[in-house]
Order: sequence, then structure tokens, then C-alpha cells
Amino acid sequence: MEKGQAIETAIFDTGVLYALADRKDAWHRRCADFVEEYEGRLLVPSTVIPETCYLLGSHLGRRVELTFVKALADGELSVVHFTQDDLARCVTLLKTYGDAAIGFVDASVAAIAERLRITTILTTDRRHFSMIKGKDDRPYTLLP
Repeated sequence: MEKGQAIETAIFDTGVLYALADRKDAWHRRCADFVEEYEGRLLVPSTVIPETCYLLGSHLGRRVELTFVKALADGELSVVHFTQDDLARCVTLLKTYGDAAIGFVDASVAAIAERLRITTILTTDRRHFSMIKGKDDRPYTLLP
């Protein structure tokens, strides 16, 4: 990275976090390779943590869920917290895209990304995130 160049930042959605933990998941290799090679900052929205924990615990077991929580607690993954303004933005996003069946977690990821001016979302959910646009009416870059 050249001196003075901004560090790119991407924000996780639940599906990629789950796929990283589940070696049998169809997205596992693609997500693992991407995260291993990515040189920017990776952020975990606080709003995806409960959903991720639920999926990990119920499908892969308590030990895998604990490993994820420990990685968060140890700072291996950077957590970004939800704000009151993000919640207000979620209301708007849920009204705008409610017919497309986006839920609160998807709306919260988009709201946090928008607030932090992050344009890249790491997601396996192309159907919902391909519809969501920021306030500037631009679509997000969806990876991996």
C-alpha cells in the first residue's frame, strides 16, 4: 500500500462469519481465501454477533460459538457498535426494502457501513444486499 493511501475497510455480514467456521459450507473456501488475502480492515457489526452465535452454536456446537466469542473478546476481530442514528436509519431501510424481505440484521449492517462510509460488505446474501443502496444511491460492493 502506498504512503498516504487510505486503508480499505470491509464490514462482515453473518453468512461470511458462519462460512469461515464451517469447513463444509459451500462458501467456506472462498471466504477463507478472501479473508486471508485481504489487506484492509475487517469490522464485525455488533448486531451480527447474536445471529452468528446462534447459528454457530446450533449448527456447529457450543465450542465453535465460544471460539468465535473469544476471538471477539481477544480483539482478533474488530467490533463496531450500533448507534441510535443507525437504528433510525434501519427504520428507513426496513420501510424502503421491507417488500424485499430484508431484516433488521441486514439493515443494521448497511446502516453501520453507511455511517462509517464503508462501501464493501462481506456477505453470502447477494439477494438482499444487491438491492440495498446507500443514501448516495450507490450499491455496495459485495465480496467475496
